[in-house]
Order: sequence, then structure tokens, then C-alpha cells
Amino acid sequence: MHSIVQDYYGRQLQSTGDLKTTACCDISQMPEWLKPLLSKIHPEVQSRYYGCGLVCPPVLEGCRVLDLGCGAGRDVFLLAQLVGPQGEVVGVDMTDEQLAVAQNHRAHHAQAFGFDNVSFLHGYIERLDELGLQPGSFDVIVSNCVVNLSPDKDAVLRGVQGLLKPGGEFYFSDVYADRRVPDAVRNDPVLYGECLGGALYWNDFMRLAQRQGCADPRLVEDRPLAVTDPLLADKLGNLRFFSATYRLFKLARLETACEDYGQAVIYRGSMARQPHRFVLDKHHDIETGRVFPVCGNTWRMLHDTRLAPHFEFIGNFDRHHGLFEGCGGSLPFDAAGTVSSTPCC
Repeated sequence: MHSIVQDYYGRQLQSTGDLKTTACCDISQMPEWLKPLLSKIHPEVQSRYYGCGLVCPPVLEGCRVLDLGCGAGRDVFLLAQLVGPQGEVVGVDMTDEQLAVAQNHRAHHAQAFGFDNVSFLHGYIERLDELGLQPGSFDVIVSNCVVNLSPDKDAVLRGVQGLLKPGGEFYFSDVYADRRVPDAVRNDPVLYGECLGGALYWNDFMRLAQRQGCADPRLVEDRPLAVTDPLLADKLGNLRFFSATYRLFKLARLETACEDYGQAVIYRGSMARQPHRFVLDKHHDIETGRVFPVCGNTWRMLHDTRLAPHFEFIGNFDRHHGLFEGCGGSLPFDAAGTVSSTPCC
């Protein structure tokens, strides 16, 4: 699988226009605040972007960030501007051709930003322990449409857990299926390279995350994907695919369900570019200044992470009231027949 991916992304794809799905979003769908940052990124780097989501969580200034499967470095150079000169962004990729583009334009971006806070490593995201990275040294790890390409997803999440600081998070976009992908699709080189063959059934992803210590994965946003090539679409049959962004916090005491302890939070409105509301995930849109009831897991995700200074916290864990209302287990994605207009890259 490594050789298939290296060939597809190193030699067959020359730009986003060569893709056969709608995984990559149009720039018009991006948040307005993001566009000035993207305008500083070299056009060749932009043209070799193959992501499927927006991997820019809030409160990144001064953070140390790792990008798994960074490719030509589009997200690395974007995140470099968000972490600022006191932060650092490290990109990891196994494709020589992609890394060469990133390295060739590193000086260009250092001049454009006024600082150089990025580095690139050649390696495999299933073997992060071989890269000489210090365990527990990253505040945030991101990945954009790459985990599905890995033949050992357990190893990826295990490595992520090892490199994150306590309270850190894995914030990543990827492709998921509404059922388990059959071998005929999984073994097709083009479908695998297009991020469909290696896509996980969404419920298997939830089990994998919990198996690797991420008890409560949070879905941030999602949208259905369309396959534009009719021959590939015919091979897929009734399979449906979704681009989805999840955030997984490294917190030791998270529970596998949303439990109610009578807690609440108040958002101060103090995060950059989010004065009126903070969206933790698809089901937690927290308006500034209003008391917002939360489950115990959500309370910890806000209280025990870099997000804490932006909230007031009400309650504790002294009294349990049972399962938090609305905690379900059905398909989490919006299955609309048309591609949604939610912001993504």
C-alpha cells in the first residue's frame, strides 16, 4: 500500500485537478479570515494540496504542532502563521516528490512570514517512534485526508497518543464509509489512492479510537463526497463516503458515553476570530455569555486543555444524574444528496 500511495501522490497526481472525487473544497467555501493566510502560500504548494477538510483548530498561538502526511506543506505553512514565531510546526511525509516541493519553498515562506518555524521529516505515520520526536511534546497533531491511506491505523493512533502532551488533541479530517469497504474496492489502486479504498466504516473508527485511548471522539463537521468518474462510481455500488473532521483529546478520565453531572460552562468570547460563539464540535455551539449545560466529558475537554482560559466552569463531579440527554449511536454524518456548503478546505 505504501508503494501505491507513493506512486499516486508522487507521480500520477500533479495537481488537485487530477483528483476524481469532490474531497477537495473550493476556496470560495473557506472562512474569510483564512484567505489572507492562504494568499501568502506559494502557488506550487497550493496546487499540490489534496486535503479534504480544514485542520485549523483554535488557540494555536505558541503551540507545537505535528502534521501527519503533510505532502507539499500547504497545511504546515498555514499552521505556521497561526502558531506564530514562538510556536513550531513539524511536517511528516513518506513521498519524496511532495517533500521536495515543501523544502524548496521553505525559504520563500520564511521571508513572507518574517520567521522560520517549520521543519519537514521523511517518514511513515505508522512509525512515528522512529523519527526521533520527543514523546509527549506536541500540543496539537493534525492530519488532512491521510489516515485512510495508512495500512495500520491502530499504529497511527497509538503513535499520536504517545506524542501528544496530556490535554493535547488530534484534530484531523479524513474519509469514512457508511459500511465496511469490500476487498474489491480496498484493493483497487486508484480507489485506494483517491482515499476511498482505505476508508474506515465510521463505527469501526469509533472502536479503533477507543481502543487506542481516545474514549470520546468528537465530530466537528462532515459532508458527503461525490465520485465524479463514472467508472469508479460503478465499482463503488451502494457505498457512501463522507469527508469528516474529528477531534480526539488526550484526557485520561474521559468516559465512553456522555454522562450528566449537572455541569455547565460559559464562553467568555475571548478566542481570536470567535467573539460571538465557540463551536467545540457538531453538537456543541456555545454562545458567548450564556450558561451552556455540558456532560462530564465536554467539561473536561474545555477545563483540562489549552481552551480553559476562555471559559467559566460551573459544577464538579460530585453528583451523577445518568446519561446526558441526546447521547446516541446512529450514523453521525449528514446523508444529504448534495454536497454541503460548510466551510472546509
